[in-house]
Amino acid sequence: MRRRVVVSGLGVINPLGNDVETMWKALQESRSGVGPITVFDVSGYPTTIAAEVKNWDVSKAGESPEDWLHCGRHTKFAVGAAKQAIAQSGIFDSKIDPTRIGVYLGAGEGNQNFKNFTEMVAAAVGEPSFNMANFLRCGFELMNPREEMEQEPNMPAAHLAAFFDAQGPNSNCLTACAASSQAVGEATELIRAGDADAMIAGGCHSMIHPFGLTGFSLLTTLSQRNDDPTRASRPFDRDRDGFVLGEGAAIVILEEYEHARRRGAPIFGEVLGYGSTADAYRITDIHPEGRGAIGCMKQAIADAKLSLEEIGYVNAHGTSTTVNDRTETLACKGVFGERAKITPVSSTKSMMGHLIAAAGATEMIVCLLAIRDGILPPTINQENPDPDCDLDYIPNVARQSKIRVALNNSFGFGGQNVTLAVGSLRNSG
Repeated sequence: MRRRVVVSGLGVINPLGNDVETMWKALQESRSGVGPITVFDVSGYPTTIAAEVKNWDVSKAGESPEDWLHCGRHTKFAVGAAKQAIAQSGIFDSKIDPTRIGVYLGAGEGNQNFKNFTEMVAAAVGEPSFNMANFLRCGFELMNPREEMEQEPNMPAAHLAAFFDAQGPNSNCLTACAASSQAVGEATELIRAGDADAMIAGGCHSMIHPFGLTGFSLLTTLSQRNDDPTRASRPFDRDRDGFVLGEGAAIVILEEYEHARRRGAPIFGEVLGYGSTADAYRITDIHPEGRGAIGCMKQAIADAKLSLEEIGYVNAHGTSTTVNDRTETLACKGVFGERAKITPVSSTKSMMGHLIAAAGATEMIVCLLAIRDGILPPTINQENPDPDCDLDYIPNVARQSKIRVALNNSFGFGGQNVTLAVGSLRNSG
């Protein structure tokens, strides 16, 4: 019998709140966290809005800002979310062997110093050719080695391991928007296999920086509804024009069921199934028939040994781009068949924006809260019917509905697809 994996702690820092219950209240009230970008000067950009984390720094988590001065925003978010999840779980109060608890994150890049890079290029540009010596000289003068190290995506996982003395498996995956869901899935597999008894899992990311905004603007994937930011993210709506960048962190404590039960840990639910596929199609386009999305949903359902009738809710990837929303709708029909029209689906990105690598784990937490409280969060700004998007998207207002199982979809650039199936605790029999 394979080992069961439960969730014993939750933590978030994101645009809707800097703890789980504040975020959950905002979702139930259909509030948006989108507004003008304040992190840097966005003059001249076609998109000037995002969903930023507000009124938070590491001092709110009891940490000295000086100790984390050179770390990226995402690392600081991860520390804050992890401290919440660990305190709630009480995992380190149980005298757990530090070699039996690890870290698995889906974390993105750290700080991107656009100004330094611009100055380095300016110093090197000239006739008759690019002057590499000047480029390097300028780089050595301007760059801080600690800050350069902190750009590496593995650093948040390394910091969490050192901070909490988690000496077990330590990994980071950066499969774009599927990253933190994949991290939870892979951490679950480590516990199932007996390689760990508990894992600190989830993700963190902020692409609200010049490189991030420039890149997504060039891809024409961002909403340009700058004059109406709270209505800019509108998944499945006919008038959607792109997604809204968000930022934050979500951390869960995954634990082997018997280990959690023996120590009387709080249990928020069980990770029932995990599916992971690749479209194997194009780098920026999902397969038009949704084959990868269909595959990972079917994998997660089979891994969890679920019937379609048991699934009460799907938290969609739901980015608010024309192609994603249409294709995800098609994929849901390919999985649920006749039940697609009566299975509630919603996108909480409509309120908190797209947290990129941190999105999946955040939305998994939302699924667990929906199961706990019998409330399904809405898709706000879903006002104008799109004939290609004709499912039950829980438009605009949260809905009361007692469910026991939910699916969480995460689909990333490059064709990475992950679905997690989570549910209330099953009977041992």
